[in-house]
Amino acid sequence: MRKLTPLLVLLGLFSASALADAPMTMLTPKDLKWGDAPPVFAKGSKMAVLYGDPSREGQLFIVRLKMPAGYKIAAHWHPTDENITVISGTFLFGMGDKLDASKTKAFPAGSFAVAPAKMNHFAIAKTDAVVEVSAIGPFAITYVNPADDPSKTAAR
Repeated sequence: MRKLTPLLVLLGLFSASALADAPMTMLTPKDLKWGDAPPVFAKGSKMAVLYGDPSREGQLFIVRLKMPAGYKIAAHWHPTDENITVISGTFLFGMGDKLDASKTKAFPAGSFAVAPAKMNHFAIAKTDAVVEVSAIGPFAITYVNPADDPSKTAAR
C-alpha cells in the first residue's frame, strides 16, 4: 500500500476545508431567475445566473441562456474557454469568422461543446433552446465584426 505524501495530505485538507466553507447551491427549474440577457446579446434572449458572478475575474460562473427558434449569435470570441451544454432544444454551433448556417453542426439536448479561448464561433437556435455556459470570469464577448454587436445599436 502506498503512503500519501505530506503535500498530498495538505492539498486534500485544504480542498476539503475550502469546500466546507463554500455555500451550497441547489436550484430546481422553478428557482431560476430569468431576466433579459445583457445587451451584448440580441433582443429576445433570457439569461439566468446559476452560480458565481460572471463579472468577477478568475471566478467560475455558470449561466443559462434561453433563446427562441431562429435566434442567432453572430461570430464572436471569448477571452477564456466557454463550456456549453445544451439543456433543451437544438442548438446549431459553428466555428469561423462569419455566421454561416451551412457550416454549423446540430447539437440536440444533452450535447456538450467547448469553444476554446479566442476561437471565433457562432450559433443559431434551430428550435426554442436553452444552453448552459460555464467559464471563468469576467464574462466578455467580442464580435468579429463590431457592427454585429447588439450593444452598439440603438434598438435592442
